[in-house]
Amino acid sequence: MRKLAKEIADIMIEEQGTAAFIQRLSDPYWFQAFGCVLAYDWHSSGVTTVVTSILKGALSPEEHGIAVCGGKGKTSKKTPSDIASAGEKFDFSEETISALIYNSKMAAKVDNTAIQAGYQLYHHAFLVTKDEKWAVIQQGMSAEDRTARRYHWLSDNVTDFVVEPQNAIVGNAKRETALNMVAKESEATRKASVDLAKEPTRKLMNLIQSTAKPLNQKSLHDWLSKTDDPWQQTLNTLNMPRKINWDTLSRVYEFQPNNYEELLSVKGVGSATVRGLALVAELVYGEKPSWEDPVKFSFAYGGKDGVPFPVDRKAMDESIQILKQSVQEAKIGDKEKLYSLQRLRRFVPENANL
Repeated sequence: MRKLAKEIADIMIEEQGTAAFIQRLSDPYWFQAFGCVLAYDWHSSGVTTVVTSILKGALSPEEHGIAVCGGKGKTSKKTPSDIASAGEKFDFSEETISALIYNSKMAAKVDNTAIQAGYQLYHHAFLVTKDEKWAVIQQGMSAEDRTARRYHWLSDNVTDFVVEPQNAIVGNAKRETALNMVAKESEATRKASVDLAKEPTRKLMNLIQSTAKPLNQKSLHDWLSKTDDPWQQTLNTLNMPRKINWDTLSRVYEFQPNNYEELLSVKGVGSATVRGLALVAELVYGEKPSWEDPVKFSFAYGGKDGVPFPVDRKAMDESIQILKQSVQEAKIGDKEKLYSLQRLRRFVPENANL
């Protein structure tokens, strides 16, 4: 798998450049087809961790001009040091390295905290090129139903970290309700959250306590649509956090953030803080956040898993043709080429031609 990944990368980088290669990786169709070519199960979320791990071993900053930083589990915590190491090899300035580390942390913070659909990140891969372009491929797992969700980022498409910054979000199913603080529709809630966080901590504490029921809880059942789905009923009971880290909010008050990105960037601001501020913004000021799940793509594009989302056939066909040509040009044996093309064929719906 590593050998084939390296061959495909060699061809694409030589012909199109490093920026184009990471742009392909940020495309969910191309990424899924790429995983299929490398011999991974095309409909499985496990393709995320395997493909990024393979790329980390196949690509080198010196030869390809791309570094893959971070990874799964504990390896993801090494992302900042990996970025610093790559930056030294690329002769980046300390300012550039710090900015890249910040971008990595904010991408993780947004998907793990600002979007609350029941997924906890456990994988974070940060790809950086010699030209200071970057991409993020990260994945979260739901403890409720053990499904996964993958998030793609591309530096060229990030104009604002807190306004729909992802290039794509891929999952098994769309949740009926998810707190989405980076949706365009949540702009007023973001501003209200910042205003609340800049208030003296004691005043904010009184506001939260005044909106809570006994036991310091406030249910959102009155504000959310009803459903008979057990998992959805669990999600809809988004109570006011039992414990709010007042030390963190004190630091936020001292910091006086100018915008929502600065608020999120404060160390210690997590899901409970984001949710608590959002709920107070709605209950006190009437500023409602978006409850629309932002996932737009599915891990499965046909076959036994069905097609839960519309398929961009043009993008998928283009991805397949690029990979098909790369495999055919790769310096590998005929048998390896045949097997790779057969695996790619499995990715294609039965009524399509490869």
